[in-house]
Formats: sequence, structure tokens, C-alpha cells
Amino acid sequence: MADAAPLEGSARGQAFAGALARHRRRRSLRSVGAAASFATAVLLAAVVGGFDPARLIAGLPRVGEFLDLLVPPLRPDHLLEDLGEWYWGFSKWLALLADTLLMAFLATALGSLGGAVASFPAAANLTPGPVTYWISRRLLEFARAVPDLVFAIVFVFAFGLGPLAGVLAIALHSLGAQGKLFAEANENIDMKPLEGLRAAGASPREEIVYAVLPQVLPNWISFTFWRFEVNVRSATIIGFVGAGGIGLELYEALRLSYYDDAGAILVLVALTVFAIDGASEALRGRIMQGARQ
Repeated sequence: MADAAPLEGSARGQAFAGALARHRRRRSLRSVGAAASFATAVLLAAVVGGFDPARLIAGLPRVGEFLDLLVPPLRPDHLLEDLGEWYWGFSKWLALLADTLLMAFLATALGSLGGAVASFPAAANLTPGPVTYWISRRLLEFARAVPDLVFAIVFVFAFGLGPLAGVLAIALHSLGAQGKLFAEANENIDMKPLEGLRAAGASPREEIVYAVLPQVLPNWISFTFWRFEVNVRSATIIGFVGAGGIGLELYEALRLSYYDDAGAILVLVALTVFAIDGASEALRGRIMQGARQ
């Protein structure tokens, strides 16, 4: 009997070592399989995308040539004069850029508001039921799966040329994207405050206001600022189909080979995005600091 316990312990140790070795082999095989699948997907994507290193190297100088066309010669001794000629349409472009910013702002506000409402039934821990959850997720997927440029074409056909089509297109696409991000933030909350309010007999509105929003609001604010930056660029692009803003002016400049004008407009848009990024970062920091206090 005295020798039976060590033998049994040794057998258990050997069984554990064998099971551990098999687990490690399976994990290694899964890792190798995942790496092989990823490499295969990359190769297939490269083939479908026509990725050719030789062609890429040969075409890079052409990119430089195009960039040279966007910027006219600027003489240091006549810089102000040359800049004045380059930005001959500054006042017109600035007004169109303001329209683009307002389109992006309104679309972001509408899309974020709609995404916030849709995020609650689309969150697995807050949804009323599985059917509501499934429908909400599919609707959000559709809204963000269709490019905003396609939505813009549809709305231009329905409502005619102008900013309205652009605002609706960007807002609908933003609703799908923001709804997904907000729902994922909702799913990561600590459920204990919510359970405490439910136990105390709180209404669904009180649960959201006092248990959910304090936890998710910082993430929601961050997502909204980021979405505004994205929508400024989107509002520029959808102008190509007549949906308002500076995009149509940029499209016309490129179509008519007025590359200097296109370069001037692109610089304005880039500087605007830089300014928005800096301002939103500072504002977000203040809001987060206030929320922590």
C-alpha cells in the first residue's frame, strides 16, 4: 500500500505530461495553419490586386511627376506674388470648403445620434431580445457596407444636386459605423451598476442615463471626433457626384487638367483636416478631464 501512492502519482504525472504535449502540438498546428492561411490570403490579394514590385518601382517616378503638376513654380523672391496667382480662387474655394465642413458637421451629428439610439438594441448585453439584436446588427451592417458615394448617387437622383444629398449620404453611412462602435463600447461596460439599478426598480431610461452613459460617454466622444475627421474627407469626395461642397470644384479641376487649382484645393483640405485634428484632440482632452473630475 505504501508503494501504491507514488506509483499512482507518477502515472498521473505522466498522463498530465502527455496531455500537455498533445495540447502544445495542437496549438502549434493551429498556429501553423493560421499563418499558412494568412500567407495564402496575402498572396491571393496580391494577385487579384495586380501587385507587381517591378511595376511599382517603375511607376513611382510618375507619382512624383503628378505631384509636381499640382504645385506651380514658387520663386523665393516673388513668393507672395506666386502664391496669389496659385490661390486666385481662394475666396470661392474657402466658401465651398465651409460648405463641406458644415455638411460633415451636420452629417456627423445626425449619424452619431442615430448610431447612439441604435447601439442599445445592437449590444448583446442591452438588447431586448435575440431577434431585435439580429435585426439591429444587420441594419447597421447594411448602412456601413454601402459606400457613402453610392448613397450620394441615390440621393442626388432622389433630391437633386446639392448639399442635402451629401449630408444624407454621409449621415447614413456614419450611422452604421457609429452604431457598431457605440454598441461595442456598450458591450464592454461593467454590468454591476446596471444590475443594482434594476434591483432597485429603475426604469430602462434611468438604467441608460445613470449606469450605461457614464461608462461609455468618453469612448463615444472619441469616436465622434474621429468620425467628423473622416466625414470631412468623405464630404470632399462625394462632391464628385454633385452632392455639394468643394468636391465638385476639385473634380472639375482634375477633369479639365487644371492641376494647379487641384493642388491648391487639396492643400486647403489637408490644412483643414490638420486643424480639425488638433482642435478635436484638445477638446477631447478637456472633456475627458472634466469627466474624471
